[in-house]
Amino acid sequence: MSNIHTISEIPDLADSPADPQTAMGVCVCIHGHFYQPPRENPYLGAIENQPSAAPFHDWNERIHHECYRPNAYARILNEQGEVIDIVNNFAHISFNIGPTLMSWLERHDPETYRRILEADRESCDRLSGHGNAIAQVYNHIILPLANDRDKRTQIRWGKADFVARFGRDPEGIWLAETAVDYPTLEALVDEGFKFTILAPSQVQRCRVIPTAAEPESDWYEVAGGQIDPNRPYRCYLPSRNADGSHRYIDVFFYDGPISRDMGFNDVLGSSQHFAGRIGQAVRGDHRPSQLVGVATDGETFGHHKGGAEKTLAYAVTKEFPSHGWTVTNYAYYLHRCPPTWEAVLKPVTAWSCSHGVDRWQDDCGCGGGGLWHQKWRRPLRDALDWLRDELADIFEQYGTALFRDPWAARDAYVKVIRQRTVQSRQQFFAAHQSHLLSAAEQIETLRLLEMQHHALLMYTSCGWFFDEVSRPEGTQILRYAARAIELAGEISGLELETDFINRLEPGLSNVPQFHNAAGVYRQLAIPSQVSLEQVVAHYAMSSLFTPYQTEQRLYCYTIQQHDYQVQRMGPLSLAVGRLNVMSDVTGDRSDLSFAVLHLGGWDFHCSVNGFRRRLDYQRAKESLLAAFASGSAAQVILEMNATFGDHAYNLQTLFTEERHRIMQLLSQDTLQRLDQLYDQVYRNNYSLLKAFHRDGLTVPQELQVAAEVAIRHRALESLRLLDQETIDLNDGPLNRGAVHLMQLETIAQEALQFQCDCVLPEGQRILEGIIWRSLRHFLIHPRPENLLEDVDWLRRLISLGHDLGGISLVRSQELYWQHITDWLCFLQQEEPAQSLPVLKPLLKLAHHLSIDPNALLEHGTDLRHLVEAP
Repeated sequence: MSNIHTISEIPDLADSPADPQTAMGVCVCIHGHFYQPPRENPYLGAIENQPSAAPFHDWNERIHHECYRPNAYARILNEQGEVIDIVNNFAHISFNIGPTLMSWLERHDPETYRRILEADRESCDRLSGHGNAIAQVYNHIILPLANDRDKRTQIRWGKADFVARFGRDPEGIWLAETAVDYPTLEALVDEGFKFTILAPSQVQRCRVIPTAAEPESDWYEVAGGQIDPNRPYRCYLPSRNADGSHRYIDVFFYDGPISRDMGFNDVLGSSQHFAGRIGQAVRGDHRPSQLVGVATDGETFGHHKGGAEKTLAYAVTKEFPSHGWTVTNYAYYLHRCPPTWEAVLKPVTAWSCSHGVDRWQDDCGCGGGGLWHQKWRRPLRDALDWLRDELADIFEQYGTALFRDPWAARDAYVKVIRQRTVQSRQQFFAAHQSHLLSAAEQIETLRLLEMQHHALLMYTSCGWFFDEVSRPEGTQILRYAARAIELAGEISGLELETDFINRLEPGLSNVPQFHNAAGVYRQLAIPSQVSLEQVVAHYAMSSLFTPYQTEQRLYCYTIQQHDYQVQRMGPLSLAVGRLNVMSDVTGDRSDLSFAVLHLGGWDFHCSVNGFRRRLDYQRAKESLLAAFASGSAAQVILEMNATFGDHAYNLQTLFTEERHRIMQLLSQDTLQRLDQLYDQVYRNNYSLLKAFHRDGLTVPQELQVAAEVAIRHRALESLRLLDQETIDLNDGPLNRGAVHLMQLETIAQEALQFQCDCVLPEGQRILEGIIWRSLRHFLIHPRPENLLEDVDWLRRLISLGHDLGGISLVRSQELYWQHITDWLCFLQQEEPAQSLPVLKPLLKLAHHLSIDPNALLEHGTDLRHLVEAP
């Protein structure tokens, strides 16, 4: 019988004698766990504005700007801050990206999304088919706390999403918070996964795997995190295969101290510092192969630590190789170096909770700052578990008549979630319906599946991670619960909400305003619900400012316009219409009619009615138009209440984004008058302002404000005109809008003369777009006879951006870098007399874009002799 020893008794053992075929020396694997929780309003299918993410629209957009795109286009800079290389970090690190985040990236930045997919393909080509990407459980739930059915659906959805995107089966999977138990590992093996990544604190003991030659080996206790992370381990499961052999999954334990330092210390301050810290983990026991593997939130590289994506780029492409280390991924290392040790895990663990997985179910103190309790966690978990079971009963009861196998249908539904097309729904119905479904049955089917979809989303781990239930993360999972409850009521007629709220009552909040989780649900979850009537009211009010097409998509609804008429009289506007509104998610549809009266300013009165007969609508419309012709707003509202009902919607009822847009539109007249007033003050006092600045006197605040407002307004108007001139460059010269550019250069000089702050967020976006379009036209449709002139045009645009408060050139740098290699390869084949007149303007343009021209010449070309020639 084998003995159990403490960690201090483990001898320095190499894994095996050196095998030239498998020996890899020192390998380094950096794993990034890239993830954002689903943030979409469950009724709109879109993320609403999040002011805390300002100046960005929401946190996905902000973190994308700071992390995801910068890692897809990571800069390596010289000492002058010029770009010398652009690296796709995803091609050099192991990574997982949550399916919900990948869906967002696919919609909002297809370029970054493609770079991520290309990175995995590139790593597959380089590493014998073993790509950098691994899967993730679908929406980041804590699998040990899930029932078996949910556990398996989460794994299957995560795998199916991965296969659909990356075009291959995943070898590994990242578990949310690395939360694991043996039933979870059994489920992973059932789905074909070969390995996962865990924290060193999650293992109990390890030993060399017994062999025929050495049938017994001693166990070593490593429960304190002392596991040697420089090798993979085999984790045998309680179950066996049909032939009686043990089932197993392989496990990598990341280096805990280095991973913590990456997240919480300054290890990523420079690539040299990073390499020095990695070097401390290299074992000196002459192993033929060893792996230094570290793991951290992917958002560390750029979001949590600004500029860390640059450190990573240089480390994996320059610094690590200079030490003789091989940058690899877990899948390839496992292929080359199978485990020679086995490990036994602790029963139920996660990296981010020292109490097993209590952080997601109890008041354990993890995630708290010491001031607030987490007594809400257990009641929230219990309430959701109760709701899950009630929803499962409804799903089975009603789904049995519609599906061949309801739970198999749920497992396959992820394909519909990914695409949301008529074709994907029809293919799904054909594969899983128990009989040919009628249109009404198809709607019922989608309601059932969406109910289950939201029942899974309501377990997203972030809802429990922090110390207060009313945070956005807790609110979001309660919104998913509210949507699931609503769908359950539509399907079965059961009212589950009262019982659910009662079960939330014991979940005490730290915020007096809410009192408990039930208060959070009432105040924050219920108001986010959206009915078809609200969608129509939104359409009605916004239609007064936005001309809609006969068929219009509004968030996740398709609206067909059967009738629409608008009349205006002075400050009054009246619109009356009849619509068919359909949910793109469930297929629910309804014929609804509306009337909206805009009394001017912020005052709207809108009513919605589902007239059963078209004749009833027509009569109501005619009576309203007649009342409007009288010129009495009061008469119109009385008639509206009489014919459409007395339930009214107003501007506050609009969805947040549209409400803000209309508020801006309603402010335009006032702002325009103010702009004219300030401009007049500025012009009338122009000479006086010059005198103040000439003599170094403090300018009266009123005059300085007038100057800044007037100059900004003129700059913005000129930028808009220049934008219109250059919107389509397919035919004609690059330097369209030369007059507007000259005006802008004059305005920039005025701003400098009068020390005016000209930072214009909208203007910056416009100018960045103009530069990008002009550069793209220059690179794709060059005019050889005008190269110098076009480069100078781009220089002037860039210089203007700097003069007007600064612009970002990142997109233009990426575009230039993408195309310049083809240019240089072409020039390399030309005679010097033909290539030099082209090369020099290209290098000058690189300098204007803050790209090191010398670095370009070192990227696979031998053109340096041309520019160095006397």
